[in-house]
Amino acid sequence: MDDEEADLREQIFHNNVREQIIFLLLFILLYLLSFILIEKFRRRDSEDYFTADEDEVKVYRISLWLCTFSLAVSLGSALLLPVSIVSNEVLILYPNSYYVKWLNSSLIQGLWNHVFLFSNLSLFVFLPFAYLFSESTGFPGCRGLKGRVYETFIVLALLGVAMLGLAYVISAWLEGDRSSLDALLNLWTYLPFLYSCVSFVGVLMLLVFTPLGFVRLFGVVGGVLVKPQFLRDLNEEYYVYSFEEDTIRRRINNAVNTGVGYISPEPMYPDRGDISAPVTPDVSKDGISVNKETPLLRLSNGALQAGLNQRLRQVVAMRKEVESQRKTSSFQRNVVYPLAMLLLLALTTITVLMVLQNTLELLIGIKALPLSTRQFTLGIASLSKLGWAGASLEAGLILYLHAASLTGLGTPLRALRVLPRARRTPLARIIALCTVLLAHSTAQPLLVKILGITNFDLLGEFGRIEWLGNFKLVLLYNAIFAATVTLCLVSKFTASVRRELYNRFKWVANMFSVPEEVQSGNITKTNKRVSTERSFNIEKTESLDPSHLKTE
Repeated sequence: MDDEEADLREQIFHNNVREQIIFLLLFILLYLLSFILIEKFRRRDSEDYFTADEDEVKVYRISLWLCTFSLAVSLGSALLLPVSIVSNEVLILYPNSYYVKWLNSSLIQGLWNHVFLFSNLSLFVFLPFAYLFSESTGFPGCRGLKGRVYETFIVLALLGVAMLGLAYVISAWLEGDRSSLDALLNLWTYLPFLYSCVSFVGVLMLLVFTPLGFVRLFGVVGGVLVKPQFLRDLNEEYYVYSFEEDTIRRRINNAVNTGVGYISPEPMYPDRGDISAPVTPDVSKDGISVNKETPLLRLSNGALQAGLNQRLRQVVAMRKEVESQRKTSSFQRNVVYPLAMLLLLALTTITVLMVLQNTLELLIGIKALPLSTRQFTLGIASLSKLGWAGASLEAGLILYLHAASLTGLGTPLRALRVLPRARRTPLARIIALCTVLLAHSTAQPLLVKILGITNFDLLGEFGRIEWLGNFKLVLLYNAIFAATVTLCLVSKFTASVRRELYNRFKWVANMFSVPEEVQSGNITKTNKRVSTERSFNIEKTESLDPSHLKTE
């Protein structure tokens, strides 16, 4: 009996060690990927990293490590559901395989618990500490790094007290009489509540950005892939850019050789709008700075040459891009592009149909709310009626939803001019973007479960968020999501048709609103004016012709 207990304890110990090693390896992999991403975008100049102060370098490195840690946690949170679904199907397909015995319910449950814990720490401790630490200057009495650490901890403690007080007020307002002084003293209970509030904000953010991302994905794929020949004439675009490049080179040579400061008359071809002309610097007028746009070919000599060189670089870049697209095979243009568009349309349609089905099942009472408290065992039954094919489709839809929401999130970030740029993103912006990505990724499993994309139960503390049990809130969320996605898609694919119909109806309305007498009178007056001007020009030409002059 003692030998059996010893063997059982030894097996539990080995299982625990194996799980911790797997967690460590997964975290190292995600951390390296996050570090590569941040290294690609972070700024490398004297203001951030290369400085003579050794304390500034240490502060920058510590803040950067905390940001990398938080980004790794956000990546792990985004992959929680797909990895869990695939693991369940692998155990069903190969139940007795020696190579997948390390996959079990304890491993997946521990993975969800670790992600939940590190998400809370990153949101409420690591990222605020990184920002406050990078902005701190230290107390006057303490020099060096120690003073900055003291200042950061004190400010972070004051911020934590304010957040806990706000959480107590909100919980007292929501729960009523259940909130008491004992609950105020039990500080650990507020961390899941604060995380619940952050996840609710993240889910609302996904409700706005995911439908926009569905629409923008069509434009992104259309910009990456080459369109078929009947949708875009690459030869014509290539010849246009080539001719414009030759014209600009001749103008630059003319300006250098003759010293002419402007070109007049200007060319008759219109600007297509794809190449922007430079803007002259602000001109002072009565002590007021006025931003005055000057046509490119009217600039002074030095500015003319600089503007022409800038425009030449842009035209050359566009010509090279079109030239590279011309070299693509006909298979990629005529097959890959339509298939990619059809795939996006099919995935979006399947997502909308699954959301509508989930809404109807919630109304009828067939399906339960996403709030889960039961224990899940991995490898017992498939999550989909279609088996591994349906589970693979669910995992693909989850990743597609994540890509669409990230694409939609880029729209307001681009409008606010806070999108990361390669090697030009400061540390404060990296911290802000990591915070947004973490809130976005941790809300992704909640979004998928609310919409009914998968039947996999949320494990750990993710399934115990209280507002997931609100029937009206979940039903309203599904209805708004389905309606918003449908309206965005209809607006995307019918925008050109509606615009053309509006222009035609407007033209017909203008025709019927003007009386026929006025139209005929305007036409007669116009014809008379044109004939008068034509006769005047003919007479003027004949008077200037030397053959009509009389010689003495």
